[in-house]
Amino acid sequence: MNSSHAFRSLVFSTAMFLAAASAFAPGAQAQDKPFEPVSGQPGKDVVWVPTPQPLVEKMLDMAKLTPQDFHMDLGSGDGRTVITAAKRGARSEGIEYNPDMVALSERNAKAAGVTARATFRKADLFETDFSKAQVITLFLLPTINMKLRPQILDMKPGTRIVSNTFTMDDWAPDQTETIGGDCVSWCTAHLWIVPAKVEGTWDVPGRGTMTLYQTFQQVSGSLGSAQVSQGRLRGDEITFTVGGTTYTGRVDGNTIRGTVNGSPFTATKK
Repeated sequence: MNSSHAFRSLVFSTAMFLAAASAFAPGAQAQDKPFEPVSGQPGKDVVWVPTPQPLVEKMLDMAKLTPQDFHMDLGSGDGRTVITAAKRGARSEGIEYNPDMVALSERNAKAAGVTARATFRKADLFETDFSKAQVITLFLLPTINMKLRPQILDMKPGTRIVSNTFTMDDWAPDQTETIGGDCVSWCTAHLWIVPAKVEGTWDVPGRGTMTLYQTFQQVSGSLGSAQVSQGRLRGDEITFTVGGTTYTGRVDGNTIRGTVNGSPFTATKK
């Protein structure tokens, strides 16, 4: 064996040894290990903490999610809420900024057999259009909820918003539920139903002019010389009382159609 051949053999043997050694090095297996999220890990806007599965179920119950709904989960984490919604037959999309979380969610959806209805998108919450959703779930901080609130209030009346634990400041929830059992933290859900916009002046034929003031789902004002009280919106449904008489109706843009004392009434916005 000549010296050059011996040198090449030595180099080859050394390279094989180093490759074999690196395969068994502690860091090698760690690099091949699938991503596993850790509760409390930092994210773009909030740290990640998983919603307890019983509360996921309660949130979707409160939203009255149906297979006809398009659901979006803002800050979808490991995908559990999206996957649960998809198991209920809804189309569901998760918005998540962390690409590792998106990949994990896609694996989880595949394992659950719901990839036809569950999708995930790597995106920034504040650059996302969620106007087509009928149901939105979120587990974000109050400051983030408040940044999203203007866009939420511009959504179609009747859209259901459910938050794990955190509120939307002075916009009171329509419903709040706390679960018990094995749940020891993050066990409360709040539901809001996006109200129609009714503030302004309305013409009510045969009854006069109606002026309405609105604070989220609460409504007050006057009809002729009488006071409008106990006014409330639930999506596009409105109820209010005038002089002890209850009006019920449905808001359709600039028109309210409903009944009072069994007779129909119509109001048209001026």
